[in-house]
Amino acid sequence: MTAGGDPLPDAAAADLRRAVLLLENSGLAARITGVIGKPVDMLMQALPGGAERVINQAIDKALRHALDAALLSVDRSGEGLSRWRWLNRTLSSDWFAKASVAVSGGAGGALGLPGTLVELPLTTTLVLRSIAQIGQLEGEEVALDDFKLACLSVFALGGPGKADDATESGYFAVRVALANAISDAMGKPLSVLLPGFLAAIAERFAIPVTLKFSAQLAPAVGGVAGSTINYIFIDHFQDKARGHFIVRRLERAHGPDAVRTAYDTIKAELAATRQIKA
Repeated sequence: MTAGGDPLPDAAAADLRRAVLLLENSGLAARITGVIGKPVDMLMQALPGGAERVINQAIDKALRHALDAALLSVDRSGEGLSRWRWLNRTLSSDWFAKASVAVSGGAGGALGLPGTLVELPLTTTLVLRSIAQIGQLEGEEVALDDFKLACLSVFALGGPGKADDATESGYFAVRVALANAISDAMGKPLSVLLPGFLAAIAERFAIPVTLKFSAQLAPAVGGVAGSTINYIFIDHFQDKARGHFIVRRLERAHGPDAVRTAYDTIKAELAATRQIKA
């Protein structure tokens, strides 16, 4: 519905339906299980002692590295994410991003935990670069700090936080949680916003990253499956980014309240037909 109470136009409703499907279906664990052949909870239980602490430290470093490399250097001219247009086309393409993380995943998987820890910042940067391009294609203003925060938010859509329950893990619940994490710093410079924001993101990003690590470190997996896991990893976050930025585009056009109402209606319909989980 629009702000005035009328239904969203057909094209907007169709876009929103696609966004709900992308945002409310996870599928990462199931896809990894299909590659490895074992349930991911078994793989996570098999992680070496102390791995969770090491992974959490690696996530914090990876997010900060990705922010510096992929977002803070965004071209403020509005002409693109790079001043070199040929490079922009290459770096921003889905195939380049997927091929790059597949190569890094193969190298990391072949070298075990040390290699995977080294690979994570590079993979995170490449994923964030792809997320930023998707946002730009959906009409985002790349020079705005809000755009940088929106890009980083996608990493929080990959899995629930430790404190989430079944009613607090949906798309809008995550957006509210992230907003609450930085509510005291709203209106202040990005450098002031980031610490609390990154902490809130890291807590949710830990779930998919731990799944990724568990799969890449599984016995007899090695580099080939490591490449496949990384391909699945970036594909997962590209889907979340598309859904996220579709919603934001529709909010700019039709108003946040109208989009939220239509989103909840579509979500309930899809849950009733088991196209997504309730």
